[in-house]
Amino acid sequence: MLRYALKRLLSLFISLAIASVVIFAVIEIAPGDPASFMLGMNAQPDTVSALRTELGLDVSKSQRYVNWVGGMLSGDFGTSYTYRTPVGEMIADRIWVSLPLALYALTLSTLIAFPVGIYAAANRGKPGDMAVMGATQLGIAVPNFWFAMMLVLIFAINLRWFSAGGFAGWDKGFGAAMKSLTLPAIALALPQSAILARVMRSSLLDILGEDFMRTARAKGLTRRQTLFRHGLRNALIPVLTIIGMQFAFLLAGGIIIEQVFFLPGLGRLIFQAISARDLIVVESVVMLLVFLVIMVNFVVDLAYAAVDPRLRSRT
Repeated sequence: MLRYALKRLLSLFISLAIASVVIFAVIEIAPGDPASFMLGMNAQPDTVSALRTELGLDVSKSQRYVNWVGGMLSGDFGTSYTYRTPVGEMIADRIWVSLPLALYALTLSTLIAFPVGIYAAANRGKPGDMAVMGATQLGIAVPNFWFAMMLVLIFAINLRWFSAGGFAGWDKGFGAAMKSLTLPAIALALPQSAILARVMRSSLLDILGEDFMRTARAKGLTRRQTLFRHGLRNALIPVLTIIGMQFAFLLAGGIIIEQVFFLPGLGRLIFQAISARDLIVVESVVMLLVFLVIMVNFVVDLAYAAVDPRLRSRT
């Protein structure tokens, strides 16, 4: 297991190195100069040049890449061009909205999908299974921002159970903060739970047709006992893959939901930084999200090895 983990760790470092080069190159070749954008079209060339020097934009791109990576390794993400505040502080403020939101949505998605997928697999071909398949198809087809708007309309405007947007802040208490994240988390979780439920159902049905499952039934176990004792564990590998991918999506792809609910998260920070040509913020936040995604995949790989020890000997 240790050898397997070390190989995956080496792959993680290589992926991060490649990602840093790609992120820096893609963002730096984007048209527009941050200094000119900040000063406006009528700014004097000397003023623009002075601001470029102040922002560290007067050095070569290779030197800026080295400075950027070196700063991140030492915990310094640089200073925002627009806000003139450390990017690390901006990220620290925003990540405590995005990360709990992603975990909240993933928890809801898993709690919905697991029992629904197991129920559908255990009742294959029956009305309950067909109802689940229809509901999950609808959940996949409808975009999460539509769910978000419907949730605001019903629970915020009509019933007034929740606020229509904004974040109460953790200083107001855990309950108040989580209440602010509830509607956004549900909006993110519903489509993801539909996908996860279908994967769970499909994976379980594949396992139920295996020889070892028929052997377990032949030994006297009921269908329910066979499903939970032997089927569920073996069906988890593709499910873990989807859960890892979903967490990455929920963390990095919640920009629209954060905009709908006016949440001060990382997604909204990226949107604002792109609009203001604040390249250092965009680069640092995207790199952080890539790091978190790769770390999630690393943890999922280790979970694979724990669930199926055969994977350790294949690598």
